[in-house]
Amino acid sequence: MSTHLQLARYGLVGLLSNGILYIAYLTLTYMGMGHKTAVSLLFAVGVTQTFFLNKRWTFAHRGYGPDSYARYWAAYGMAYVLNLANLVLFVDLLGYNHQIVQGLLVIGIAALLFLVQKFWVFREVAPGTDAEPGQIARP
Repeated sequence: MSTHLQLARYGLVGLLSNGILYIAYLTLTYMGMGHKTAVSLLFAVGVTQTFFLNKRWTFAHRGYGPDSYARYWAAYGMAYVLNLANLVLFVDLLGYNHQIVQGLLVIGIAALLFLVQKFWVFREVAPGTDAEPGQIARP
């Protein structure tokens, strides 16, 4: 599958998912939940809902599920730390508006995660095998 098609599909999954999650974020913070708590809660929801769409539809990955799921969580764990650190820096320390900061972070981190998913989480398997790199091929 071409990178352009993957990017378009990733963008569609991301727009729908992040749009819903951003509305939930705004709602939760409006209701009094702290911005870091809201991001933390919605992070787990977002990772779980997008894994299955990105695995099968965006990247058409047919590799071993638990391995790609563990890599997916690792990638999103790093993204979470990056997101939270930027909220602390730009909102807590520098006083910027959390709605704007989080909106910009969604875009930047999404671009980074596309690359991580394409080249690490859902990397293509070697031709002629069902195994992911480092695994024993299944007949």
